[in-house]
Amino acid sequence: MTPKNPDYEKTIRKKLEKQFFMHHIGFDLTKITPGYVEGELFLEEKHQQQFSYTHGGVIATVADLVMGFAAYSLVESHQGTVTSDLKIAYLRPGIGDKIIGRGSVIKSGNLLHFCEADVVCINSNGEETLIARGYATMCVVKAHI
Repeated sequence: MTPKNPDYEKTIRKKLEKQFFMHHIGFDLTKITPGYVEGELFLEEKHQQQFSYTHGGVIATVADLVMGFAAYSLVESHQGTVTSDLKIAYLRPGIGDKIIGRGSVIKSGNLLHFCEADVVCINSNGEETLIARGYATMCVVKAHI
């Protein structure tokens, strides 16, 4: 996929400064390429629900972030993206040391970007388990930075 903004990574890194909720939960983007983003979150007790699994809201947030920034990597410098539609399928409990989100754009358009994400949990042996899959429609908007 070809980005419309040649400085997409710099633009995204600047946008990350204002991603307060992302920083609050401890999520960090680790890879940014056109139409694809990865990030990781080291799991702590604050990320757990009542059965000590990773909370579904944390998993959905990770999926939403990687899909949103994957779409953001393809828009013009004066544009941004917002989530228009989000679906998460929880496949297994999130039990482990960290989660990794991998988001990609399936189809990009002038107004809508269709995206998907996998969220995997990494255990102490470094083994990955797919815990959720997400789909989103990201809407292109005028950026307010």
